[in-house]
Amino acid sequence: MAAGPAPEAAPRILVVLPRGEAIRNFVYSGALDELAEGSRVRVLSVVPSESFRQHIEERHGSLLELTERADPWPVRFVREMLELAHGRSLWSAAARARWNNRDREANAPLSWMKRRIKKIGAMPLANPAGLALLSAIESRASRRAAPTRFYLELLRGLSPSLLFNGSHSHSAMAIDAVHAARSLGIPTATFLFSWDNLTSQGRIIPEYDFYLVWNESIREQLLALYPATEPENVFVTGTPQFDFHFRPENHWTRREFCERVGADPARPIVVYTTGTPGLMPGEPAIVEGLARILRTMTSFGPPQLLVRVYAKDTTGRFEEFRRRNPDVLMPQVHWNPRWFTPEPEDAAMLTNTLRHAAAGVNVASTISLELCMFDKPVINIGYNPPGAGKGARKGARKGAGKGTGTVPVDFLGFYDYEHYRPVTASGAVDVVTSEEKLEKSLLSALTRPERQSEARKKLTQRFFGEHLDGRSASRVAACLLHIASAAGESAGGAAGETRGKP
Repeated sequence: MAAGPAPEAAPRILVVLPRGEAIRNFVYSGALDELAEGSRVRVLSVVPSESFRQHIEERHGSLLELTERADPWPVRFVREMLELAHGRSLWSAAARARWNNRDREANAPLSWMKRRIKKIGAMPLANPAGLALLSAIESRASRRAAPTRFYLELLRGLSPSLLFNGSHSHSAMAIDAVHAARSLGIPTATFLFSWDNLTSQGRIIPEYDFYLVWNESIREQLLALYPATEPENVFVTGTPQFDFHFRPENHWTRREFCERVGADPARPIVVYTTGTPGLMPGEPAIVEGLARILRTMTSFGPPQLLVRVYAKDTTGRFEEFRRRNPDVLMPQVHWNPRWFTPEPEDAAMLTNTLRHAAAGVNVASTISLELCMFDKPVINIGYNPPGAGKGARKGARKGAGKGTGTVPVDFLGFYDYEHYRPVTASGAVDVVTSEEKLEKSLLSALTRPERQSEARKKLTQRFFGEHLDGRSASRVAACLLHIASAAGESAGGAAGETRGKP
């Protein structure tokens, strides 16, 4: 149902949705509908389907389509240098891995030379002063580019009180719109899409006036990495992507869920959620071993294996596994491949997959947190695919074997990533380093599921606190309305004058 029209004097908020996950978080969660109750919302978004366009237009007026607009090479070059300097300055486990992987990929003479020159140029700038200088150069270059000039005209016509980017980490297409807003003095806000964005992803380009984050720990990380950010302008809201787990309409009976996925309600279900092929090559072999172990556990029925293939994995690498293992449940993942957009029905399917699982297995995934929310045993794979060893494996990245070199396989190394260390340190999950240990952990999960229950509850409480209640979408809407209203009341709508929580 469309929201009623907001008063003419209500703040105007331009919501930018540069990726499908942002559509899930802020459209399908109901956040935009709540926001529209107190403001005049316009949407600048990628368009995965005509049904989505219709959904937006029924509620918020005509949709402004976000499209690719090529930046000139000087802008792209400066951004690349900023990313390089940021990564070297951050030097997290993920940043080191990315740096080394790019070195391996640049194994042809010309690409090696280009990579070497860029690294030499970036190294002296890998410090706060250098990053500030590169950011200033990037901002000046971007604002003179044609894409930014296009958005300058658009924003002058819309006159928003606030521009909100639903995902800074997916915002390559949104950068120029954000630059235009900042050039016009329009306050900007963004949402940190995931818990690993600050330590495992790249630079926030450009920086924003306001930030919405999952929890207090992420807030502290942000303030440490981006010292120009005002502490009062970082709001802890939780993340709307978990709201769906708490909605009663998304809860199916076990029989209904099993009918949908073809499972036997009387036998336990072990869920394996896969990762990205580039980071986790050889994963089908891991799952093959898991299936083999479960078939030997005849005293449990045996347990059923349900594999949820990562929606962004378009390689088809599990098709051969599917053919060889017809007894393994592999339900469809309801994502539209355009802009990697989760469909509304996928939320209910994921919720019930977790609710009705006896245990979950994955490689350092966010799903581990979600399993803990449902107090389910979590097993993390910390050994390499059979045959991969600890050396390099060809084909780990798209295009390997065509001059991109090789990428080391080290699944155990993922647990050294900064965002995941608190999970492993909590005692809430088992990190298994061999198939033999996987079998023991599975047996423990099936016979004593309560073993780590207290640790799971403590991890969930420590990580989310009061923000895991199904109301994050409402907090996001209230926060944005608070920011936009305060900006509209201040002289010139200047950013940085909003204080406190909504």
